[in-house]
Amino acid sequence: KFPVEAAQGAYDMGRAYLHMREANYIGADKFFHARGNYDAAQRGAGGEWAAEVISDAREWVQGSSGRGHLDSEADQEANRWGRGGGDPNKYRPAGLPDKY
Repeated sequence: KFPVEAAQGAYDMGRAYLHMREANYIGADKFFHARGNYDAAQRGAGGEWAAEVISDAREWVQGSSGRGHLDSEADQEANRWGRGGGDPNKYRPAGLPDKY
């Protein structure tokens, strides 16, 4: 069951990333971080694990490219919020289309 949950969680993370790119909406990145982690964690322990690994890897890569530490920590806060079952809409910016 764990491997299936992990694969489903990775799918959820990828879908959130693609939606973030599609929306191209200023200020929405934290919402998509939280939503991807939330959706993945709802799959079970495997999904939660996948979300954490993917989130940590993404922040590590972005941190290595010179991206600001404070922004990376804010992303991680949104990641943890979603993974912990928090409502991703806490990070939804005004005006983001309802389809997301």
